[in-house]
Amino acid sequence: MKNRNYIVQSMIGAAMLFLAASCKKEDVLQEKLNSDNGLSVTTTTTGRQFTLVPDAYGRLLIDNSAKTYLPGDIINLKGTFKAVQVVNLSGSASAPITIRNLAGTTVTMGNPAWNGGAYGVACVFWNCHYIRFGGQSGQSQIVISGSTQAAKASYYDLQLGNKTDNIEVSNLTIQYGGNGIVAKTDPVSGDATTVYPNTTMMNLKIHDVLIRYTTNEAMYIGHTATYWDLTANAPYYGATSAMTTGHQYVQPIIWRNVKIYNNKAVDIGLDGIQTAAIDQLEIYNNEVSNWAMQKNSSHNGGILIGGRTTNTNTHDNYVHDGWGELCQFYGSGGSGVTHIIHNNLFRNGALDGVSMRGYSNAIVQFTNNTIAYTMGNSLRINGSTGQTGVQIINANAFIRPHNAVTPIYDKYYIYLEQGAQAKEGTGTLVNAKFPTWLSAKVDASNYYLPLPGSPMGSAGYRKLY
Repeated sequence: MKNRNYIVQSMIGAAMLFLAASCKKEDVLQEKLNSDNGLSVTTTTTGRQFTLVPDAYGRLLIDNSAKTYLPGDIINLKGTFKAVQVVNLSGSASAPITIRNLAGTTVTMGNPAWNGGAYGVACVFWNCHYIRFGGQSGQSQIVISGSTQAAKASYYDLQLGNKTDNIEVSNLTIQYGGNGIVAKTDPVSGDATTVYPNTTMMNLKIHDVLIRYTTNEAMYIGHTATYWDLTANAPYYGATSAMTTGHQYVQPIIWRNVKIYNNKAVDIGLDGIQTAAIDQLEIYNNEVSNWAMQKNSSHNGGILIGGRTTNTNTHDNYVHDGWGELCQFYGSGGSGVTHIIHNNLFRNGALDGVSMRGYSNAIVQFTNNTIAYTMGNSLRINGSTGQTGVQIINANAFIRPHNAVTPIYDKYYIYLEQGAQAKEGTGTLVNAKFPTWLSAKVDASNYYLPLPGSPMGSAGYRKLY
């Protein structure tokens, strides 16, 4: 039997999406569905395929409460969509549902003319599980373009909300708007499933995505609030001793097993890749450049390993030419917890190179990284929030800190404050420290790799991908 695609004109009623002005607040989704969507489908040995197009308003709402779509189904999108909203759609671990562009076509999503009000998100997945979303080939077959108007900071390009998990996002171009990708769930009063530890969101992959020109973060992955004040419906970042009497506080849901790889973020207003509230996080082979264009000192990390992160591995990334810090670490320690920052190239930042201000005695293995051309210290570790254990600093190359001012003191390479401690490697694990580029004898046009005769030895970054 031949596998046929049937074009299904969306007959679904309007959905209202209200976004808060701050990316720290979850939006509220309300949906209405017609009772009959008039779908046609053919079942084959390779599964069922549907092709969906926008309605007369350029919108598409898929609410799978009636179980129209089954595990293993493929939903092809065709056309230009101002908003795509996917609700209550679930595949299975062995048979995820795939949403992609129809072969041979380019899909566009988003509303560059949005300047406030409803439909302030280009594409949202709400209470969805076991989904694959992305172009069939390359990053140009699905293009998400957000608002370019005055209210653009409040616009989400791609949102994974309301406990959406077990999802893979790949092969996209995301541009403009406020936030590129937002993947978090705010606690809701009266709903115990929206708080930790009652629920954990599992298995997120983001790869081969180009994000550019966003007003805020390129990626906002995981909830940044340490606590959520259900009474005030607001995040809380302070000490438990300072919590308001009579208010109810909970912790937002965490992610477990998140992989972010092979992505590029360029020309970004705030942080490049921001993460928080994740156990088992791997960030690798990404390139981040020209972030922190707002020059906001509170949101300036090229790669940010945020609060409530445990068991993280940040390796083989290339972060360069931005106003902010090249990498920031705020992760947590604990029994059996590991944090690794290995074989990254961090170069040309306007502040400190890499900063650490972790919690709960977090220990970081900081190895074989190159940090070059910073206006501040190469590596700065602050123990004021509890990262006072001995950090492992081995085989890194620190080149030209503090804009090569003279004299260059040793503390400019590794600056310790507020009780922070570090142990540097010896022998083959020694850190190579150079006050100037010339003294390092590296090829600045080729990932700062050592030239013949370089005293850098085996220290520093090597391009493996």
